[in-house]
Amino acid sequence: MDYKSNIAKLIKIDGLTENDVASMMMNVKDITMGDYCLPCFRFAKTLRKAPQLIAEEIASTIDLSVAPYLSKVEAVAGYLNFTVNKAFFAQNTIDRILKEGEAYGEDKVGEGKTICIDYSSVNIAKPFHIGHLLTTVIGGALYRIYKKLGYNVVGINHLGDWGTQFGKLISAYKRWGTREQIEQGSIRALLDLYVKFHDEAEKDPALEEEGRYYFKKIEDGDTEALELFSWFKEVTLREVGKVYDRLGIKFDSYAGESFYNDKMDAPLRALKDKGLLVESDGAEVVQLDDYSMPPCLLRKADGATLYATRDIAAAIYRKDTYDFDKCLYVVAYQQNLHFKQFFKVIELMGHEWAKDLVHVAFGMVSLLDDDGNPVSLSTRHGRVVFLEEVLDNTVRKARSIIEQKNPDLEGKDEIAENIGVGAVIYSALYASRIKDMTFSYDRVLNFDGETGPYVQYTYARCNAVLQKAPLNDSLPDYSALTSIEADELIRLLERYPQVIKEAGDKYEPSMVTRLVTDIASQYNKFYYQERIIGGDKGAEKARLNLTKATMQVIYNAFELLGIKTVDRM
Repeated sequence: MDYKSNIAKLIKIDGLTENDVASMMMNVKDITMGDYCLPCFRFAKTLRKAPQLIAEEIASTIDLSVAPYLSKVEAVAGYLNFTVNKAFFAQNTIDRILKEGEAYGEDKVGEGKTICIDYSSVNIAKPFHIGHLLTTVIGGALYRIYKKLGYNVVGINHLGDWGTQFGKLISAYKRWGTREQIEQGSIRALLDLYVKFHDEAEKDPALEEEGRYYFKKIEDGDTEALELFSWFKEVTLREVGKVYDRLGIKFDSYAGESFYNDKMDAPLRALKDKGLLVESDGAEVVQLDDYSMPPCLLRKADGATLYATRDIAAAIYRKDTYDFDKCLYVVAYQQNLHFKQFFKVIELMGHEWAKDLVHVAFGMVSLLDDDGNPVSLSTRHGRVVFLEEVLDNTVRKARSIIEQKNPDLEGKDEIAENIGVGAVIYSALYASRIKDMTFSYDRVLNFDGETGPYVQYTYARCNAVLQKAPLNDSLPDYSALTSIEADELIRLLERYPQVIKEAGDKYEPSMVTRLVTDIASQYNKFYYQERIIGGDKGAEKARLNLTKATMQVIYNAFELLGIKTVDRM
């Protein structure tokens, strides 16, 4: 029920519509003062009366007999405060959750609209490491959030599958590698060859030229070079696919950089025709001085194109292909300038949809070593932490905790997988996306406080309560849910659909993570404060229904985040 809209129907103010009044309604922070309020200060000048008097006069016109969802209307210090009938609110919220089930939180706000999301964007023949965690899980969560809001969503993995590094890799493979070695070692074997190439190139700089030579053969369509290039890509996608499966990540397109090789000439010609593409020291750039940015380099002096060139071609292709209403780029904040530049270039080309391109920036992720020091990552020098290893280590630690706390638990391997992987995803989605993240195994696996295992434990606790409960066919007596703990829990559950919308509007999955954490915390307060099983059957049924509703919302929220719940721990 939309309480603000329904309350607005009860209020008559000259010159204002119901929608106007509803938009002015606010939530009351102190729940002892009510649930919603209408500030009357803004009417004082027009009505030529004191705000308190205005509030009192409006209050006197409201007939609560036609508003069973309200228990009190009160004028307080220039505000008109409304208190919702707790039994009505509880029944309305809990019944809706139990009726809608997994559909609770769905909306049609995005119906008929398309959102493209560019995320993860792993590099071919390079490790899928801890640094890719945020873009992957933030993008995956946004994908599911927009699906829940009714949008047509296109998930795009803009693969890093072009550049001189592939020529270097072919050189290294032909010198020191074998097919058997790569098939057995997968990405790690490719990484070993890549590192060896750079080690040897420091001693013999001529190797760099050999790397450029082999990349030129790829560009020219040489059969052997293309076969090796395609094979490296196949090996990489096969390996990273295993990690994507564990993280619950999916894509609708794997069109990477190489896909746009034949799509860059048209935008470059268009820029030249508009007089925007100019020569600078042999290179071609778009000057952006008027917008307080350095030039956007689109073609180097040797004729090579750059990331910006490909991104412009990709944006145009996506608009032509998907006719998106928004295209999101889930990329670290270090690339802020890059996105500002190429977004501006697209705008200068005359594409009004440039305003629909959004850089969803996020912070950096680092991993602490055993001594508590951040790990410095460098693919070129082989200093990487594979994301698969992080997941394996977290699952292993979760398994050891289960062995200590509940050694007789059935299905320990599957439960440990869900807890461990879920802990990693949760830790990446809990803080605001723009914040840097320092990953710690001990912290993410803590069963207390703001962690994934804590919320999963709460879900398992709800399940245990429902499993222990005797058969109860009584009608629920929601007037029995009078405690502050129950009231606060119901309020949080009722907010869930709105928080999904806000998370979509702000590109911020952490809003869902924080809400579900608050729900888990509040349920545990309710659990310890009230005896859920026993006593009056109607009251017991209401408490059990609240437990069931809590369990459902935790499940739904974790589905959005890409985390699997566990029935027992």
